[in-house]
Amino acid sequence: MEKGVLYLIPTVIAPNSESKSLPPDLINLCNSLDYYLVENIRTARRCLSTMNISKPIPEITFHELSKKTGDDQIESLMSPIFKGKSIGVMSEAGCPGIADPGARAVAYAHGNNIRVEPWVGPSSIFLALMASGFSGQSFAFSGYLPIDKKEKNIAIRNLEQAVFKTSQTQIFMETPYRNNQLVEDILRICDPHLKMCIAKDINGEGEMIKTDTIQNWKKSKPELHKVPCIFLFGNN
Repeated sequence: MEKGVLYLIPTVIAPNSESKSLPPDLINLCNSLDYYLVENIRTARRCLSTMNISKPIPEITFHELSKKTGDDQIESLMSPIFKGKSIGVMSEAGCPGIADPGARAVAYAHGNNIRVEPWVGPSSIFLALMASGFSGQSFAFSGYLPIDKKEKNIAIRNLEQAVFKTSQTQIFMETPYRNNQLVEDILRICDPHLKMCIAKDINGEGEMIKTDTIQNWKKSKPELHKVPCIFLFGNN
């Protein structure tokens, strides 16, 4: 039997931004699927419902694929694809496979000669980079910085030095409720001439994307508590 396809399905990164950020043909694809691996089942159901797909949501099977999913579960979760059933992979927000546990399903697919088809959608990481004014030729994404204060301070200094030594753009993020503390740490540690971009609530009603020096950020610290943000260090 011919194997199914693993479809990487983007989701919105801000409420009510479907028409702005998702391709119209995505609805047709989702109408053809009845099996999904998702980071958050509730979020996935809501996303498909908001897209107004014609397939009834109760007829769709969802299984969680999160950071808590054991490696021994991946084979079982992917088993329908060997019976010809295509599978959709959805992140909690944005593009699956980018800073997302969906990458594990993709890795399994490549290891078992399963076709992977990515669909275009919003990525807060790349949207922030596009709007920062920093180099898109050479950049690195470090994900979440360490929670431990000493380790976090070292990480911040290392990111700063990477910019000064190589001009490589450094992209990172923080758990939203720790955003304000991260900014305080950056402003305390970093060289006043280093440039930082803060991309807040991308695609949302409160969107703010601003690049400035550390010296100037000290004069106008934004309120970022519990708001999704991407942070970038760079030269321009």
